[in-house]
Amino acid sequence: MNKEALFYKKLANDTVQCLLCPWDCQLTVGKVGNCGVRQNIDGNLYSLIYGKISSIAADPIEKKPLFHFYPGSKVLSLGTYGCNLPCGHCQNWQIAHVNYGLGSCVLSPESIAPDKLVETVKKAGCQGIAWTYNEPTIWFEYALEGAKLAKEAGLYTVFVTNGYINPEPLDMIGPYLDAYSVDVKGFSNEFYSKVAKIKDFQPILRATERAKQKWNMHVEVTTLIIPTLNDDEKQLKGIATWMVEKLGAETPWHISRFMPCLDYKHLSPTPVETLEKARQIGLDVGLEYVYIGNVPGHQAENTYCHKCKNLLIERVGYQTIIKGLVEIKCQVCGQTIKIRV
Repeated sequence: MNKEALFYKKLANDTVQCLLCPWDCQLTVGKVGNCGVRQNIDGNLYSLIYGKISSIAADPIEKKPLFHFYPGSKVLSLGTYGCNLPCGHCQNWQIAHVNYGLGSCVLSPESIAPDKLVETVKKAGCQGIAWTYNEPTIWFEYALEGAKLAKEAGLYTVFVTNGYINPEPLDMIGPYLDAYSVDVKGFSNEFYSKVAKIKDFQPILRATERAKQKWNMHVEVTTLIIPTLNDDEKQLKGIATWMVEKLGAETPWHISRFMPCLDYKHLSPTPVETLEKARQIGLDVGLEYVYIGNVPGHQAENTYCHKCKNLLIERVGYQTIIKGLVEIKCQVCGQTIKIRV
């Protein structure tokens, strides 16, 4: 079922302008936006993916990745098709790089009505819902309805996002989102232009700040470190400094190991030493929690008290063991840890 979009305006000659994300696509009749899933049909803008599920799973919340948000809980993860950033290193390209509106999607997605989501979450033994796997912003109408129902039922809600959303849509869904796991892919327009095909990445930073400051969402930041592209000290220090200044030193930063794919198959996996160097940059700038991902067994997957270094949460793969945390305080020194449990 197609669903009329919430954020667009009509222009002359049946042209419409989508106002959901900073692309602000202007579309003549029949044309599809850069996301591939929002189309001008007879002078009105429609979502082509309302209720259409490409991927569904009961995941550990740590997989999002969220380490300071209900650790050890399970979340129902939902994905659909399309994305508003055509990243050349996308790990979920099979669903994200689909132009649904131009017939390149030959899959037969499952459909789940929003009012069935709560029942599905409870049957799966989960405590919340995460819109993930592809970019949830372009699934806005469905995510909004689902998030409202989830909050009414006492479930938590999560966006795993690239952050490329306009302020007005963010403000509409803001009251119904608890957590915002955002990819800050790099820290220069040159990087974003090369990898994600956008000229200005500042809207991503502003949306993330808004999620935290205006809507009190729990925010965690992820950066996939790609050799030769965003592993320089300037970009890494830029991300960490912005986080400390705008999001707070307690905001977790997940530094993840890149594995070659798509446009960047010619590159090597990120050296562990590079990840450790990036982590140290974050700590030196003032971040209290910097994690290393995609390196199984690394000690930087664990959570330590930033004051006394006591082990608080141990992680082995996606198995989470709370060891030195009593409610939200370090068992050894009594330091309050900003973590939602």
